[in-house]
Amino acid sequence: MSAHVTPGRELHLNLFVYPGGHHEAAWRHSASDTERLLDIGFYQELARRAEAAAFDGLFFADGPALADNVRYASRFRLEPFTWLSALAAATQRIGLIGTASTTYTEPYNLARLFASLDHLSKGRAGWNIVTTGAPQAAQNFGLDAHPVHAERYDRARDFLEAVTKLWDSWEDDALVADQRTGLFADTDRIHAIDHEGPLLKVRGPLNIPRSPQGRPVYVQAGSSEDGRAFAARYAEAVFTAHQTLASGQEFCADIKKRAARLGRDPGQLLVLPGISPFIASTEEQARRLHEEFNDLTQPAYSLELLHRLLGLRLSEEELDGPVPRELIETRGERGNGSRFQLVLDIVEREEPTVRQLLHRLAGARGHRVIAGTPEQVADQLQQWFEQGAADGFNVMPPWLPGGFELFADQVVPILRERGLFRSAYTGSTLREHYGLTRPASRYAQRPAAAVT
Repeated sequence: MSAHVTPGRELHLNLFVYPGGHHEAAWRHSASDTERLLDIGFYQELARRAEAAAFDGLFFADGPALADNVRYASRFRLEPFTWLSALAAATQRIGLIGTASTTYTEPYNLARLFASLDHLSKGRAGWNIVTTGAPQAAQNFGLDAHPVHAERYDRARDFLEAVTKLWDSWEDDALVADQRTGLFADTDRIHAIDHEGPLLKVRGPLNIPRSPQGRPVYVQAGSSEDGRAFAARYAEAVFTAHQTLASGQEFCADIKKRAARLGRDPGQLLVLPGISPFIASTEEQARRLHEEFNDLTQPAYSLELLHRLLGLRLSEEELDGPVPRELIETRGERGNGSRFQLVLDIVEREEPTVRQLLHRLAGARGHRVIAGTPEQVADQLQQWFEQGAADGFNVMPPWLPGGFELFADQVVPILRERGLFRSAYTGSTLREHYGLTRPASRYAQRPAAAVT
């Protein structure tokens, strides 16, 4: 692989932490530290290890409902603000990206949570914006049914407008704290936002000063048509899933063209596909390691995952037969999802057996799995980075902590030797790590008046 790199451009790496690891059977493997899944010390050690490797950020998923498949997999959810606050206290530089739903939170509460995290971490907060795909969440919030895809995105757009105004509602110099004059805050620089959107009404202002980054970095995960339009307008980093270089290139080009048409600088929008690497000293050993994990999968879990993704209800007796493409319904709510299309593309492109497809999905729920040597993994990351399919990657270790330690110890040094990744931080905030500008408050008006 060529070591050529575009001058001034370096790739970005997040560590995506998932309880037990990203392979669905990771918790069963002897290499996994399963007994520590509820130990904050375990996650603090991972965070410090990622910071020592100069990763841009830690990425943490969440959902407001218990997964139906927790019987067979480590799919419980720790609350992200509690989790990230504990990691903020244990680290100094690494970014802290937490997931929060626009469907099942309110703008004012969410704005307070992220502003507090950004202050207490000295500018390291990022918000992974989701509309929530799990229909079982609805009844946890007093709803009879989960809002449909288009309605969730309508609320998300209104929500983003409201929270952005809230984060801007204090100008940067509104907090004066002048002990001599007794002026604590310049209330002329604190603004009610009076947001009245199609679905939401929020008066404001926020009850906490503007945070170090101005607002958290906007991260978005979703590649449907609605998701792409939303990302092009709001996102500063996009977490996405692609199985092929061509698919990654198409998405990256499309999302940046859309952003440019909206008057945004495409360089201020990073595309970060998920990548889940099985690493060993030879390709054959890496493949065998991957197979070890696949051999621990449980058909009852895997078939339920396939049902949720494609709507297919299959039995264990059908595992070694072909995936019945003719039974997959592409119309309706499920067909709007980007993950549905990704899995359908695998079925149509590769014509796998049911078992083969389940093993493909077991690795990282549709994100790309690589099995190879450290050099082979680095080669593929470099290819996607240099050929316009990625600005960096969300690294999704198949198991923890070893899956991440192998990547940090063996792949990261190769990326550095090739001039692709930093050897040390040059900034202290997540925006600085990502090369993003700090937004000015929309309410900033004039130079501060002298206080006498």
